[in-house]
Amino acid sequence: MPRYALRVEYIGAPFAGWQRQADQPSVQGAIEAALARLEPRAHTIAAAGRTDAGVHALSQVAHCDMVKDWDPFRLSEALNHHLKPAPVAITACARVADDWHARFSAVERQYLFRLLQRRAPATHDAGRVWQVPQALDIEAMCAAAKFLVGRHDFTTFRSSICQAASPVKTLDELRIAPAEGLSGPEIHFHLRARSFLHNQVRSFVGTLERVGAGAWAPDRVHAALEARNRAACGPVCPPQGLYLAQVRYPDDPFA
Repeated sequence: MPRYALRVEYIGAPFAGWQRQADQPSVQGAIEAALARLEPRAHTIAAAGRTDAGVHALSQVAHCDMVKDWDPFRLSEALNHHLKPAPVAITACARVADDWHARFSAVERQYLFRLLQRRAPATHDAGRVWQVPQALDIEAMCAAAKFLVGRHDFTTFRSSICQAASPVKTLDELRIAPAEGLSGPEIHFHLRARSFLHNQVRSFVGTLERVGAGAWAPDRVHAALEARNRAACGPVCPPQGLYLAQVRYPDDPFA
């Protein structure tokens, strides 16, 4: 059966997350339903990462196996037709080797988190940013973020229901920068790693927001990391500002 890589963009608000669920809408379910319109049978696709409810994607990657030898462009066009009106789009499609896997072949995942600094409610960006009413100290957050980069036991910053075999991960980058958004001044958090623990990014951002707000000193983040205790974590921020921004592979299947 020919295998195809799909680059997927979506707004997470209407979905209970990426993973297919029996009684709630999911991104995986929407794509599998579209595939079934093209080849009527049960379809199971795999993704580079399972985003939670309300989390968005600029460049999720999944793969599917088809019976017919589809032209990749025609397959993406047909899927996009059947995905309407869901806020999901196939932005690229490519034929890949039969043993290529969207999750296990990936070597890096990148996330973007958008934080809007504004008192008035967001209208155009509602559901797509985390909004805080006050300006945050970016310099203090950057100082705290340095403690998190590198290889560490991230027990403090992972969900209690995380299924990863080990809490030890290597965070390659955590960059914080100001940005001008549609609705006002934003702070963008850029994170890179081979893989992430469940709720790791949202735990980082929620904790660093406390530093930016002046409630935590930067070195308290280091103490929280060293505690290896979930109770030492700051508040977990809401999901709506989080985007899966890019997934990298040794050879880009969409090049």
